[in-house]
Parts: sequence; structure tokens; C-alpha cells
Amino acid sequence: MRTHVRFARFIALFVAITFISSRSYSQSIWGANGKWEIGLGFGPMFFLGDLGGTAGIGKPFVKDLDFPLTKISKNLYANYYASEFLGFRIAINHGQLEGDDAEAPLKGGDEEDRHYRNLSFKTSAFEGYVAAEFYPTVFFERYDGLAHKLRPYVIGGFGMVHINPKAELNGKWYAVGPLRLEGEGMAEYPEVKKTNLWQHEIPLGFGFKYYLKENFYVGLEILHRKLFTDRADGVSSDYYINPAYFANYLSAPDAAIARQLYYRGTYANAQSAPLPGFQRGDPTEYDAYFSTIFRFGWRLGSENYKELKHLRCPVFY
Repeated sequence: MRTHVRFARFIALFVAITFISSRSYSQSIWGANGKWEIGLGFGPMFFLGDLGGTAGIGKPFVKDLDFPLTKISKNLYANYYASEFLGFRIAINHGQLEGDDAEAPLKGGDEEDRHYRNLSFKTSAFEGYVAAEFYPTVFFERYDGLAHKLRPYVIGGFGMVHINPKAELNGKWYAVGPLRLEGEGMAEYPEVKKTNLWQHEIPLGFGFKYYLKENFYVGLEILHRKLFTDRADGVSSDYYINPAYFANYLSAPDAAIARQLYYRGTYANAQSAPLPGFQRGDPTEYDAYFSTIFRFGWRLGSENYKELKHLRCPVFY
């Protein structure tokens, strides 16, 4: 129900901004410099981490996508243009990331270890970032104005994302950080640090905008985020800890939950606890995620619209 309410609010906001933009533009209340844009976006968001994946050894980026776990993200933007070829963006996004070893196929390769490891997670991802956009084709445009122009661009920046990985047990989801499933903060495992819920990220991507009018565009963007943590999914250490230590750091009820969640394996040759040498995660690769985003935006206060409409040439590239 909450997802439906949020989506309805998103659509209502989109319609309202379209109506306000159309009326406000005709009344010229936005100013006259045309250096600002606001925008909305939505589209599928994909997690790239330790869990799940496709056949063979785990690989970074699109090779290990689990399409059944795709969730839709919602995005808000504001852009300032120092010039037409260089813009600066501030954005906030919200979505959900998931990973599940059950999605790894059984094809006789390295993916079978991940499948039988049987770990899974989900987390809400609330993101904010600043970035620069570069529009190379601006230098080849042959008339002023924006209507009917196609503008590809590249984008790069810096941001923060809030994550709180959770694992499911008997229909209930538990935050894994406080349960210390990999020995986070335990004296017995000093190399394992506690998970910070706010993580730095580097967003990099490319896309294009097509201006249907002087003050309205549609677009598509691929945006990849490289995180500086391997714990976005709650799985990183390359070994299982001794479950006896849970009782030293957790309450009795939490220790009981932790013992059930830290190891979920269904290996044919394993007992109720993992055998020595069984790998839990891979600490050599940071986690990442990326989005395919359908965008809508409005240029505020486009400069001298009527004059440009009369002066422009019909050939624009």
C-alpha cells in the first residue's frame, strides 16, 4: 500500500509541475536568464554486490545483474548552467536495493557456491549528490534556442547514500548491522569494522535530453554509483565467525536471531554450521549500483523565447 501511495504522489507532483510550468512560462514569472532547470525521473535500479548473480565467477557491473530483483527509483533534480555546454546538478533519489543467492543459477560453475550460500538482503537507498554535466554537441549547434534539440551529455560527481541492509527470518526483516553477523566491532575480529549507514559514492554516467519545447525536455540516463564499502549488502568477510561470540555482545533474543542469520547455507556436504574454509563474502570488491532513469525537466525563464522562435534556422545540427 505504501508503494502505491508514494507512486501516486509522484505522479501528482509531475502533473502539478507540468501545469504550473506551462502557466508560469507564459506569464514570465521565472526570470529571464534561462540558467535553471528542475526535473523528475524514475526507472529501474540494480544492485551490484556479493549476493546472487549469473553463471560463473562473480564479476563487476552488468554481468551479474539479477533482473527479478529490480525496483523502481524516484528522482528529483535541480540544474544550474554556467554555460550551455556545462551544467551543475544537485539531486536526491530514493529506491530499494536487493540481492539474493537464490537467484544464482545452477550450471555447474562457481555460481553454485553462491547459490548454496543462500544469503539475501534488501535495503532502502536514499541518495543525494552533486555533479557536473558536459554537453559536447553544443559546440556544433547552428541556431539559438532549445526546442527540438537533442543534447547528449556525460556526468560525474560526488554523493552520499544512506543504506541499512536487512535480512529476512520467518517473514520478518532484521537490520544486520546491530546483529554483528560478521563480527563487526568484536574484539575477537578487530579487522572487521562496524558498518556506517551513510556511505560516500561516485556517480558517473551518460544520457541525453530532447527538448520538446523551449522549456520542456524528456531524456534517458544511465547512472552508475561506485560505493566505498563492501557492506551495502551486509556481506563482506571471506570467512564465517564463531557463533559462540554472539552471546558476548548481544542480548539473548538477538544472539538467537544472529545465529540463524549469519549462516543460511544449504550445502550438500555441510552440517548445521559452516565447515572451516567456507567463504561468506568477497572483501576485494566494493559494492555498486546503477539506474536507468527516464527524465522530465523544465527550463525556467528561457531567454527571449519569442525572438528566438522567429530567428532560428530549421537545420539545427
